[in-house]
Amino acid sequence: MPGYFGANLDGAKPLNYDDYLKVPQLISLQECKSSPAHHDEMLFIIIHQTYELWFRLILHECDSAMVAMSNNDAILAERQLGRVVEIERILVPQIHILETMLPVDFLAFRDHLKPASGFQSAQFREMEFACGLKDERILAAFNDQPEALERLKKRLVAPTLADGFYDLLFHRGFDVTRSPERSQTELWQTWQEKTAKQLVKIYLTPSQHYELYRLSERMLEIDEYTSLWRYHHVRMVERMIGFKSGTGGSDGVGYLQRTLSYKFFPELWQVRNYLENTSNP
Repeated sequence: MPGYFGANLDGAKPLNYDDYLKVPQLISLQECKSSPAHHDEMLFIIIHQTYELWFRLILHECDSAMVAMSNNDAILAERQLGRVVEIERILVPQIHILETMLPVDFLAFRDHLKPASGFQSAQFREMEFACGLKDERILAAFNDQPEALERLKKRLVAPTLADGFYDLLFHRGFDVTRSPERSQTELWQTWQEKTAKQLVKIYLTPSQHYELYRLSERMLEIDEYTSLWRYHHVRMVERMIGFKSGTGGSDGVGYLQRTLSYKFFPELWQVRNYLENTSNP
């Protein structure tokens, strides 16, 4: 019967590529604010929407890794965080697609973006919170986005990747605890030093603690690639707008440069300070 051509036995239309991936809806989401629409605004929107999709997957994998660590499954957690690392490898060069715009072409539609700003990427802030870089002051930027604000509030009080990692280490017999608040500077620095010295055991004999060694290295790589992304981002912004203020009112490049020193897991970097050559001469 013509009306049922291509249908399943139950009369339903068979699933196709566009329906499964919601392609028609996806390609309808690029709404330019400039009028007439500037040619390069489409590029700007798609790049940032793509980032948000990757951020969603990163959060999905980080949350799953924390569940795996709570189940004492270091192998699964390491594999899931390894996927995060591979995503971040893509995020760094993706920035430079924006540099195919001329600075004057970006300026032609930039004013239409105000007061929106990349500072308001809730998912990126969720990533920072999930990895341990929590700052309650960030919440004020989302007062007009109740759903995003609620997600961030939950992340602010939820365990982090580092919490899951140190809970796992404690379960495996290491003398470690969860990190105190970074705002408690003296207490946090004491904890950091003690924890780094415990991690030395893993790094001096990685073959004896191979699962934990691999997991700690994946976490370090997440930190490293996030730092690389920040660096490439600030250079791209400087190349595009120099030291102009950001569209959201921040001091633009100046603000971004201050983020270059941020680390999610500084104790994993600090452990290198305590490693010594133990090989025979």
